[in-house]
Amino acid sequence: MRAPSTNRDPPPSHGRWPVPLKNTLNARPRARRRSAPSPCWRWPRSPVPRTCACAIRCCRRSPASLAVTAFALAYGVFQVVVGPLSDARGRLNMVVLGSIWAGIASVISASMPTLGPLVVARFLAGAGAAAVIPVAIAWIGDVVPYERRQPVLARYVSGQILGIVFGQAAGGLLGELIGWRATLVVLGIVHMVAGLLLLGEMRRLEAGVPAPGGARWRHSAASAYSVLQDRWARTVLISVFIEGLAMFGGLAYVGADLHQRFGLSLGVVGALLASFGAGALFYSITAGRMVKRLGQPGLAAFGAVALAAGYATLAFMQWPWLAVPAIALIGLGFYMLHNTLQTNATQMAPEARGLSMSLFAFALFSGQSAGVALAAPMMDRYGGEPIFLLASVIILTIAFWFRRQLMMRMRTPA
Repeated sequence: MRAPSTNRDPPPSHGRWPVPLKNTLNARPRARRRSAPSPCWRWPRSPVPRTCACAIRCCRRSPASLAVTAFALAYGVFQVVVGPLSDARGRLNMVVLGSIWAGIASVISASMPTLGPLVVARFLAGAGAAAVIPVAIAWIGDVVPYERRQPVLARYVSGQILGIVFGQAAGGLLGELIGWRATLVVLGIVHMVAGLLLLGEMRRLEAGVPAPGGARWRHSAASAYSVLQDRWARTVLISVFIEGLAMFGGLAYVGADLHQRFGLSLGVVGALLASFGAGALFYSITAGRMVKRLGQPGLAAFGAVALAAGYATLAFMQWPWLAVPAIALIGLGFYMLHNTLQTNATQMAPEARGLSMSLFAFALFSGQSAGVALAAPMMDRYGGEPIFLLASVIILTIAFWFRRQLMMRMRTPA
């Protein structure tokens, strides 16, 4: 009797890695280099969607990324909706609604039997998540004076960083232990609990909780046009779009490159990627001192140099342990540069700050999506090295252009 084939996908109810992907870990790196990386590796920072996609038999060509793409697309598109709503209905009200919405949609995602309904559910989850981080940043812009805002934003971002690092580790671990469906349920519960906790905290706040009003879409459209007509606003939006394109176009393939070049296992790759959070947390802890010592132009410049150095190290390194300081430098440099862009974005249009931050987030995630898509064929054909080198050059160029515009603005009398 012939033994069953090991190339068969696991049944849809199983949430663990498929056998073919496990077997690739023991293959020689040079042999794998000639073939295109599995679509599951195209999203190395999203272990739950990756295992989910493989479990529902969609890891053959490109459909594996559809659930992730649906979430990211909704997150970006719905920025233009949640911003004006937060201007009208209150920032924290929208954050609470978005968090609970995303939680419910995540729980629903866990029950989807096929790819189509799963993509729809993840799209709805992305729409809810769109109302959390950018709107919260707009709220900080409302209640914190500009001269003290950047260190406060850095401390706020530290929570986001911890979420990324913990989510990457916990998502992969839980996906292996309890399956992707149960992991999505846990994620949904965490979302809903966070929203309810913020709802309770709002009752004790005395500032930044205005009386809700009606959304005025014509006024919002006029405000968006006014923001885009402003030269400085265009500078910030162009900068963050290109930053997102280069930064995440490279970062999305770091895990795949480490796996291909050095034959590292999934666990080791995850541990190496966690050093991104270490570098970012270092910035959040020292942001107050850095802002005082370097100023915004210095943060943009040194952040870009750190980013470029990290990507260049990844491109040329011969030993995998060098990935630890390289990825940490990328995390540090990105948040030095991005936090400076964030702070300036909160002042693009103070009278419509929610809309401004929505446009900022939309530009960032549009750039991120474009960067990942543009880098995919390069990764398939040449590997990660040229992607990382190109990211270094683009980041240095856009960061120093932004720094020059910022210095010109600072010298111009108000």
